[in-house]
Amino acid sequence: MTTVDPAEFTRTMAHVPTPVTIVTTVDVAGRRWGFTASSFSSLSLDPPLILVCPAKTASCHGAFVSARRFLVNVLASDQREIAGTFARSGGDKFGGSPMVPCESGLPGLPAATARLACALHEVLDGGDHSILVGRVESVFLSGAEPLIYHNRRFTQPTAGSALAASS
Repeated sequence: MTTVDPAEFTRTMAHVPTPVTIVTTVDVAGRRWGFTASSFSSLSLDPPLILVCPAKTASCHGAFVSARRFLVNVLASDQREIAGTFARSGGDKFGGSPMVPCESGLPGLPAATARLACALHEVLDGGDHSILVGRVESVFLSGAEPLIYHNRRFTQPTAGSALAASS
């Protein structure tokens, strides 16, 4: 079996553009949790399933693997600052943020490109991450330009790019 160098794998994957999301939930004690994720994807149409992958080392990991519901906020191109806030560990991520109760009463961003409210369908092992499979219960779409993570930075599709042409 060939071993892939972790640094080379990281450099390679940095060139794969992904949407930037903030995933939120509320635990049984009413505490809000959230993290920025670029590891997000649709999984199934029937039933409608998505997946998102929090790091097992994240302080919010336990809250998400035991959550009944979570909300995926697909960020708009002008939401870089909040993406950075939710990417950092510790601190009050929700203090001063534009998060308000949205679908299923979960913290959401009214100006997000899209929101997907999910019931936790399954938790799978994904190495140093967990794979949360969410059964989509409701969606919201604003049509705003998305925020993209590509080559280790936040960006947005530009006119004439492959990303813009596919939207």
